[in-house]
Amino acid sequence: MKLSVVILNYNVQYFLEQCIKSVQRATKNIDAEIIVIDNNSSDKSCELVKKNFPEVVLIENKKNLGFSKANNQAVAIAKGEYVCILNPDTAVTENTFLECLNFIVDKENIGALGTFLLDGTGNFLPESKRNLPTPSISLLKLLGFGKKYYATRVPKKSKGSQIPVLVGAFMFLKKSIYNEVGGFDEDYFMYGEDIDFSYKIEKAGYKNYYLGTTSVLHYKGESTSRDAAYLKRFYGAMEIFYNKHYSNSKILTRLVKLLVFLAKLYKGVFSVKRTKRKNNPEKAILLTENFSLLKKLSNALDIPLTSGSKSMFQDSLLSNTLFVFDVNYMPYYQIFSVMEQLKNRNNVFRICPPNSNFIIGSDQSDEKGTVIFF
Repeated sequence: MKLSVVILNYNVQYFLEQCIKSVQRATKNIDAEIIVIDNNSSDKSCELVKKNFPEVVLIENKKNLGFSKANNQAVAIAKGEYVCILNPDTAVTENTFLECLNFIVDKENIGALGTFLLDGTGNFLPESKRNLPTPSISLLKLLGFGKKYYATRVPKKSKGSQIPVLVGAFMFLKKSIYNEVGGFDEDYFMYGEDIDFSYKIEKAGYKNYYLGTTSVLHYKGESTSRDAAYLKRFYGAMEIFYNKHYSNSKILTRLVKLLVFLAKLYKGVFSVKRTKRKNNPEKAILLTENFSLLKKLSNALDIPLTSGSKSMFQDSLLSNTLFVFDVNYMPYYQIFSVMEQLKNRNNVFRICPPNSNFIIGSDQSDEKGTVIFF
């Protein structure tokens, strides 16, 4: 088998449904399997997989094992020569895996591969390509100077560039390399494990790469909330990383620990709930040829809905509009391109996954997304 796609899920049933459907489309011409590992979700995620996707390998954990342990558990049974670690709140284009395979085959000594990630508003996610967070870089980031934290030297649409650190939402690599470096470090429960994993791969003599010519939608934050537990885990992960990899620089690591403590204190005491960005579209456009879908959605939305075609994006830059994309009409790679084109114009984007009775999207990275049924 060529590829195993591993999706770790926790309480994001409808995002998971879209993710699986996008992966199925992207692996249509690849000898591949999908493995969903569920960390004791309280929603109906497992029931969804069993009922709608019986061909998917499902692992049901009886407790939340965290990111590292669960992914290691799934990769252990993976049959593919390659594995892709994929978040459930993502969707891939129809050519994502083929492009990754074509790229990775031609590169010597390649470790893991990441792609261009965009969020639910169509904006690029800078964590798609990062530098190694050395103590000095992390000190600057904690002080509010985060430019060196991201690999800004690498173009967003790079045709393939070496970068030190990838993001755990999408990591593509040989299973043999995954096993060689010991998988994700299980001392991390959530956050930091992708940095550690990327670092271990490079320490083993391989090079990580970023491929900006294929896109992955990552709603970001659907499985987490920015509460006190999040802050504890996030900054705790930083401490674990420095204890493991920079313990020979005692003065520097003590300084980092002090700043981590102060950052936790500052974030916990002085942070305020982020004001929800208000998107009030004046109209809605459904990109589809399915008039039954148009009628059903018209009844579900509280603003006027009309149908549109792909050609409408050639001559105009629309604003203040809710765009609903029917994947049966418009493939994911075209949807993502339109989202990038129309971002930051007070537009809102929703997707109707193939053969689904809902539309889905997210307008902000630190809150749960939106699901509308019809």
